[in-house]
Amino acid sequence: MKGFAMLRIGETGWIEKDRPACGPNDAIVQPLALSPCTSDIHTVWEGAIGERENMILGHEGCGVVVEVGSAVKDFKVGDRIMVAAITPDWMSVEAQAGFPMHSGGMLAGWKFSNFKDGVFGEYFHVNDADGNLALLPDNISPAEACMLSDMVPTGFHGVELANVQFGDTVLVIGIGPVGLMAVAGANFRGASRIIGVGTRPNCIEVAKAYGATDIVSYKDGDIADQVLEMTNNKGVDKIIIAGGDVDTFETAVRALKPGGIIGNVNYLGGGAYIKIPRVEWGVGMGHKTITGGLMPGGRNRLEKLGALVASGRLDVSLLLTHRFEGFEKVEDALYLMKDKPGDLIKPVVVL
Repeated sequence: MKGFAMLRIGETGWIEKDRPACGPNDAIVQPLALSPCTSDIHTVWEGAIGERENMILGHEGCGVVVEVGSAVKDFKVGDRIMVAAITPDWMSVEAQAGFPMHSGGMLAGWKFSNFKDGVFGEYFHVNDADGNLALLPDNISPAEACMLSDMVPTGFHGVELANVQFGDTVLVIGIGPVGLMAVAGANFRGASRIIGVGTRPNCIEVAKAYGATDIVSYKDGDIADQVLEMTNNKGVDKIIIAGGDVDTFETAVRALKPGGIIGNVNYLGGGAYIKIPRVEWGVGMGHKTITGGLMPGGRNRLEKLGALVASGRLDVSLLLTHRFEGFEKVEDALYLMKDKPGDLIKPVVVL
């Protein structure tokens, strides 16, 4: 089969590989739609997870089942399915402990384009199919289903990590696609005020559509200073970090109330250490919690998030700004994600 791959750090290209083999608990899927992610950019051009050679990229997509293993009970050939970017081993000890995303080791639930070939192939392999696939509702398009692989569950997981409660004032740092879904998730949770950090006009417009009440920009001065001024120097209850770098945590800690929580879902592609300001962290005793996590993945989450889209409660089409037709356009879509033109939120390739 053909696939678009990371050849080595800083280099990509089309390669030929054997079609993946199907184990007894697995499924083989032919993609219907695919979407590149900023994580692919970090992986290839920043070497964020180390060297990978001839690894097919991609972890956002949906498709049709073409083969199932003998032990798979709930899916059959011909089913249109959704699959999350994170595909845990659900019988693992880590999954039983409540951390399926780390099944087999830290971040090891992230298999596509990390430990094994991703979804940018003519076929892709899904482990533990009964636990990691979900049927694609008829009224969700394949393009929209791609947003349920990563953008929606990751943004919503940031809301979970920050433990957003009704009435909270929430700061979302970074209103790219994940941050936009964090805005939507905070709104669903009943936040009274949602402050988004961003500069691109289309992202600001969509953030407001998803429930952002305020927007701040680094172009107008220090972010933490602006947030403190907006909150009468009290700071915010919760913060979701969905963009930035290792220095972003300093801004977040400064902008957070004592007793507040920071939930990070941003993939830190570079830097050796995260900076935490000592005094603003209450010299270590300010009850300012910092947590970060990979979203859990799995069928149950996909089905629930899919129900939000299918019911009309969540409109993910607002994220889809660039559409390509044909498998060969995966390369163009990935490089568009790398170049990030001002009008881009998410590209999608429909096969």
